[in-house]
Amino acid sequence: MRKKTGIILLVEDDPGDQALTRRALEFGRIESELHVVEDGEEALAYLTRTGAYSDPALAPRPHLVLLDLNLPKLDGREVLRRMRELEDLRRIPVIALTTSTLDEDVACAYELGANSYIPKPVDMIEFIETLRELENYWFRIVTLPPPVAP
Repeated sequence: MRKKTGIILLVEDDPGDQALTRRALEFGRIESELHVVEDGEEALAYLTRTGAYSDPALAPRPHLVLLDLNLPKLDGREVLRRMRELEDLRRIPVIALTTSTLDEDVACAYELGANSYIPKPVDMIEFIETLRELENYWFRIVTLPPPVAP
């Protein structure tokens, strides 16, 4: 078994997009450990290790967050805003991976501190290739910041 190179938290409510993301990362050139949460409240619980995620073994600190903006319970914009307010979370790179291509959504995500904004490709093959490129960039090319101890 190859060594895991990074932990990715996917915040996505669509089961189809969850499965495509998992597939793209499984068959990618880089090993990564994917954790999935389905709404904004669950994302914050995971990231702050509260509630069902109070055990750090269940909620390892991600090296990268893939965040859908349109989530139930608490939207991705609010998750991003809260992440940037918390000392131990603000350094984690966040990629807005969403269906919206609206200029106001792009601007809002960057204003709130997103590191990248990627509209989800509609084509399955393109979606998989986009995620592979994203994974390569963030885990091979970029030097990620060291995690802050919670």
